[in-house]
Amino acid sequence: MSRPRLRDLGISIGVLTTGPLNALTDVPGVLVGHTTLIRDEPRVARTGVTMITARDNQIWSDYCFAGWHRFNGNGEMTGIPWLDESGLLGSAIGITNTHQVGLVRDALVRYAVNSGVPTAFHLPVVAETWDGLLNDIDAFHVTEADALNALASATGVSVSEGNVGGGTGMICHEFKGGIGTASRLADTPLGRFTVGVLVQANYGARQSLRIDGVPVGRMIDTKQIPSPYQNQTDSGSIIVIVATDAPLIPVQCRRLARRATVGLARVGGVGADSSGDLFLAFATGNHVPAGSKRLYDLAMLPHDFMTPLFSATAEATEEAILNALCGAEDMTGFRGNTAYALPQSELAGIMKKRFW
Repeated sequence: MSRPRLRDLGISIGVLTTGPLNALTDVPGVLVGHTTLIRDEPRVARTGVTMITARDNQIWSDYCFAGWHRFNGNGEMTGIPWLDESGLLGSAIGITNTHQVGLVRDALVRYAVNSGVPTAFHLPVVAETWDGLLNDIDAFHVTEADALNALASATGVSVSEGNVGGGTGMICHEFKGGIGTASRLADTPLGRFTVGVLVQANYGARQSLRIDGVPVGRMIDTKQIPSPYQNQTDSGSIIVIVATDAPLIPVQCRRLARRATVGLARVGGVGADSSGDLFLAFATGNHVPAGSKRLYDLAMLPHDFMTPLFSATAEATEEAILNALCGAEDMTGFRGNTAYALPQSELAGIMKKRFW
């Protein structure tokens, strides 16, 4: 049974309205699927794959404008040179562990080829964070079938969080971390747009964790809930995927991706030297058919109407990280290492004592 999300505990982050699901899948046509691998034999597996796809998986031939941001670059996200050059996303997005980025990337290439996607080359986007404390990462557990199953299972309903998919073995602020998601509605003079965020959270020191400004990490310290690390650390990584139905062009997507840094900082991320903090934003408000030889009929939100989307991205990123922490459960894995979940009852008690 899944654990309560942040808002189920009576804790609301920010001032903007959430979408109906408070998830990335509030953006119409955006789908999310997971494959989760948990076993102890023949080698310990605590890992998996998460897939995100757009336009009800028609993204392969009906591209989205996209942009990305590197807050700290000790990580991997494939397909970025061409995405940066073209401003286009033309594949599903995979998220997995550090040692299996190549396999998931190749699985998406094979999917495109076998599906008859009519382009001469495929450079899909796949990102990673390192789960080697809980997962025997050198066992290469994820298979091509696992990656394709995650894509095949992708739906537009509520997104499972915590110990699922690529987030299965991840750790965040020295609690159990993983997958989290949230959304916001952004009102502009040209209408209301949805901004959704999904994170794979695997970063941060306990003492840095803040929830709605409250220094929760210092109030539930490692003497009370042990850290899975030998020494306190601020290493690790986070992947943030932002989606919106607003009509944005690539430079605006890059601007949106940068605002994920604000949400990360609010929770306590500082972009540590060993952290791979990589963010990607895509917008479904324009259609860019693959191989078109005609002039594209495009729309663009004025730059000076972007601020509500910036605020929405920051708030949704912040809450997505906290939903990852709330959704995750205690996990013991590789070599007996254990990551404990954020204790929800204590968290709720702490937050009720706020004076602001």
